[in-house]
Amino acid sequence: MRLPYKTSSLCPECLKIIEAEVYEENGRVMIKKECDEHGEFSDVYWGDAEMFKKAAKFAHDGPGIFNPKIKDAECPFTCGLCGLHKSQTALLNIVLTNRCDLACWYCFFYARRSGYVYEPTIEQIRRMVRISRDIKPVGTNAVQLTGGEPTLRDDLLEIIRVIREEGIEHIQLNTNGIKLALDSGLAIRLREAGVNTVYLSFDGVDEATNSKNFKETPVILNNCRKADLGLVFVPTVIRTVNDHQLGDIIKYASQNIDVVRGVNFQPVSLVGSMPKREREKYRITIPDAIKKIEEQTDGELSRDDFYPVPSVTPISHFVEANTGDYQYELTTHFACGMATYVFKEGSKLIPITRFVDVDGLFEYLEEKSEVIKKSRMKKLRVIKGVIDLRKFVDYEKAPKEFDVSKILFDVLVRHDYTTLGDFHLKSLFIGMMHFQDLYNYDIERVKRCEIHYGTPDGRIIPFCAFNVLPEIYRDKIQAEFGIPIEEWEVKNGKKLKDEIYRVVRRNKTGVKA
Repeated sequence: MRLPYKTSSLCPECLKIIEAEVYEENGRVMIKKECDEHGEFSDVYWGDAEMFKKAAKFAHDGPGIFNPKIKDAECPFTCGLCGLHKSQTALLNIVLTNRCDLACWYCFFYARRSGYVYEPTIEQIRRMVRISRDIKPVGTNAVQLTGGEPTLRDDLLEIIRVIREEGIEHIQLNTNGIKLALDSGLAIRLREAGVNTVYLSFDGVDEATNSKNFKETPVILNNCRKADLGLVFVPTVIRTVNDHQLGDIIKYASQNIDVVRGVNFQPVSLVGSMPKREREKYRITIPDAIKKIEEQTDGELSRDDFYPVPSVTPISHFVEANTGDYQYELTTHFACGMATYVFKEGSKLIPITRFVDVDGLFEYLEEKSEVIKKSRMKKLRVIKGVIDLRKFVDYEKAPKEFDVSKILFDVLVRHDYTTLGDFHLKSLFIGMMHFQDLYNYDIERVKRCEIHYGTPDGRIIPFCAFNVLPEIYRDKIQAEFGIPIEEWEVKNGKKLKDEIYRVVRRNKTGVKA
């Protein structure tokens, strides 16, 4: 994709769809738009133009949705999913509650601000899963339970078991971890019920950057370690607040690699009305964060180690050609996220790109996919043994503990995923996903979103519609299906304010770092 180019966006004031230009300025990628009524708006789209151009080379659209719920659509105002959507649901978010035991200043929402409590019933949750699972050509097989704080639901374990009953293989729990620290047996019960991964909010390695759970984190790690329940750290990255600790967060994760499976950085989404000077103070984009990681790890991880999400589509194409069945395709917009894997040898971190020719491997898989498709058309048997992945691995630089090419062959050719466990146990996923706000909104990104929300009314809604347009989606839906706070408090015999976990309560519980 060449700069500049035109796209569609929204006016941050009136939400009118307006034309926007994405262009290069002083080495950065900017987005500029003008509303007839509210004037011109400009903001940073990506902090590095060269990294943007590299990522854009991997842009790829999926087959779309074969059975859309919404036929006549106007993106992003009629999500459901609609016929304009180009990507499947790779991860279904289900908000279990808008209650929370913390009150973080940058949070999207929580009950006391909203004036109501939203908590879908188990049957409503079951219906969300079924609808998402039945999307064609590939249904959802991964669910994230989120909030608010989902561990405040007394029926959480039952919810997890119900989702498992519906055939969902991967369940991850998005949590601040407070309950996991205070209840030493909760991690075990969650694992037994069917949770695969804990997505732990974790914003820094000291109390100044991470007052919410800095002292609780060692306890959380130990409790999950005992339960054999893996975690992913999820830091919200805010410029001038915690962006100086990205390298330290990765280091801390690597020191606990036996239980921490990765770090998924999330550059902050600046929701709500915010003056330009404040946006400039807090705004950080994906390449900005990656360059800070490069600096703070002394080059152990570099910008060249990161690839955009759709770069992995050749893997899906290869498996699809080999099996004849549609596969998951991670076809998000190239600007939505980037990632890499790193391995630990001693105290050293080795990115996968240092010993695997990633570009060569992806090109090879794409070529072989075409060969297999043509062979099937001619009714010729494909000899799987001709697939040689060893030439893409530099064994002198690769970790000595396991054979990367064998893992790739088992997964890609044999469709045997047992060896994949070794890969995840000995590596750290380092990724980032930058959700949009009204100032950098690109409707083309919304059309390609793969992280969706289920709702009680049966719709499946992309993340950057659900949270960035709360008056149309999140808040409107949750108000419709929620109950007033006073009614909830009478019904449950407790006050929302009493659930807030503060330092005073922390000291009383005796949690220590």
